[in-house]
Amino acid sequence: MFSKIKKQKLFLLAFLLLVVNFFLFYLEFQSPRRELIFAALDVGQGDALYVESPTGTQILFDAGPPRKVLGQLSRVMPPFDRTIDAIVITNPDLDHIGGFADVLEAYKVEKVFEPGTAGDSKVYQNLKAEIKDRNIPDIVVRRGMRLHLGGGAVIDILFPDRDVSDWTTNDGSVVARLAYGNTSIMLTGDASVDTERIILEENTAARLRSTVLKAGHHGSRTSTSAAFLQAVAPDYAVISTGADNKYGHPHQETLKILNEFGVKILRTDILGAIILKSNGRNVRFSFLK
Repeated sequence: MFSKIKKQKLFLLAFLLLVVNFFLFYLEFQSPRRELIFAALDVGQGDALYVESPTGTQILFDAGPPRKVLGQLSRVMPPFDRTIDAIVITNPDLDHIGGFADVLEAYKVEKVFEPGTAGDSKVYQNLKAEIKDRNIPDIVVRRGMRLHLGGGAVIDILFPDRDVSDWTTNDGSVVARLAYGNTSIMLTGDASVDTERIILEENTAARLRSTVLKAGHHGSRTSTSAAFLQAVAPDYAVISTGADNKYGHPHQETLKILNEFGVKILRTDILGAIILKSNGRNVRFSFLK
């Protein structure tokens, strides 16, 4: 009899502890955010960049190749959160959009932003059809647009500045600058040096200055020119690329120029997911291999 009562008490205690832990876990994710979160997710050879504002607004820039992004999102998003406020298609290549079908299936997406470049792949056409079927607003971005994320965090669109429907997908990539307090991140998609040149002509160096540069085109030599790097003047460069990829990314020319400018290089193929958190004054990094 006493043994049975003891077991019942232990069971009740364990149950109460479980309830308390769940409640504290719930409060942690429901409490107001006070930090900006930026994560370059480890999706192999591709781009998938997660942004969460201090007030909890969530935006996903690209989704990498197919069947990679959901596991990564589960590591940076609350487990019961099934909504993403917006997705940004920086260009319609497979290594940027392949995972969006999975995202649309698993999450309620409120808005879609894209550059207006034409993608003729079946994956892109299916994605566009799915966005239309789900009645998700599909917005073509242009230079001068500002997205207010809440808590003082903003995203400024720097490119495209014109109709890029007949441009190559890389040249027409979305380029944007995320800012929160003294922290800023330059998001370049696969933008080429030609696109960088246009951005330099249209913006002062002060407007481009950023704490972090997401190196264009996975660290390819076709991006990250010396002139652009000098204007952005980042402390850190994030390179999103897959280990032993067939393109040889990041190229040695890019690594060399980053080193010459004294930029600290952070690579997903070496470090795994790269997570930045900022209180608007200071940044700190963590990594998820």
